[in-house]
Amino acid sequence: MKMKGSRRVVVLLVFLFSSFFGGSQSSKWLSKNNNPIELGKVSWERDYSLALSQSKKTGKPLFILFQEVPGCGTCQRYGHHVMSHPFIVEAIETHFVPLVIYNNKGGADKKILRKFNEPSWNNPVVRIIDSDENELVSRISGKYSVGSVLTGIINAMHKTGLTIPAYLSDFHTQVVSKNVLNEVNFGMYCFWSGEKNIGAIGGVFSTEAGFMNGGEVVKIKYDPNIIDLESLKKEADKTRNAERVFVSDPREYNLDNLEKSGRFRLDKESKYYLYNSKYSKIPMTEYQAMRINSVLGHGKNPMGLLSPRQQYLLNHLSSNKKNYNRDFKESWYSVLKEI
Repeated sequence: MKMKGSRRVVVLLVFLFSSFFGGSQSSKWLSKNNNPIELGKVSWERDYSLALSQSKKTGKPLFILFQEVPGCGTCQRYGHHVMSHPFIVEAIETHFVPLVIYNNKGGADKKILRKFNEPSWNNPVVRIIDSDENELVSRISGKYSVGSVLTGIINAMHKTGLTIPAYLSDFHTQVVSKNVLNEVNFGMYCFWSGEKNIGAIGGVFSTEAGFMNGGEVVKIKYDPNIIDLESLKKEADKTRNAERVFVSDPREYNLDNLEKSGRFRLDKESKYYLYNSKYSKIPMTEYQAMRINSVLGHGKNPMGLLSPRQQYLLNHLSSNKKNYNRDFKESWYSVLKEI
């Protein structure tokens, strides 16, 4: 009996040990930081030598932000929008050693500014270097957007031979096409099936199920540089999902049987398959929501489309609140407060 009791104690201790250390490592990113607004939500290193040592040890490149703290409006917006985007934060913390150098301080920061020939009291600049201090991408400056940083991250990962995870590749595709999307509404017999099928067509970036001109439609946003309206209609016709086509001005297109768009009313269960799944509680981008809804509708597993941190949330969120259709960044940090 003593032997059995001892074994139970050992097993319990092993479990507690693994849960504490394993769990704390896997969810380290959940810990709150008290960054100034200029630094966003990334957990930064502040010592160049220490960060470089970590880079040599792990093989991860250095992601260096040169930032003015406290800073001007541009610096604050950069931290609040770019360095707080959940996917930017996850990519930097996962695939790089994050380091911030203040460009308006003396001491160690000043020495690193001189080393990289960076000006003092400057707007945000990003440099990505390997452990031998070689630049992997061109200096990122003068472009204070998620897209510019994301492109730098993708290019640096390519150059070092890292595999680009699906969530990051999809996000990059979405950001690149964001400002060139056209809108069309396809009428059909069932908008839930329509969303499922149209969401699988390349070049489509957003779908919404709803009502227009007395029938069911799917509102579609697509990139005309990837697929034109005629080709999009042909693809949708294969599944009977383009019986009617509504556009804002039919005269802009050299196609027959186009109708003028009317008032669109969103269905309460738009993205039906996602809406009625466990994935609905996870904050995600609009493009992700469309793709996951389509994958679920075709009876497949969408887990590979989520980032590791989204997968973690999926397993730890008890709330049934639907977050996918809210502002991604806003809902992300709202959800983190619940854990």
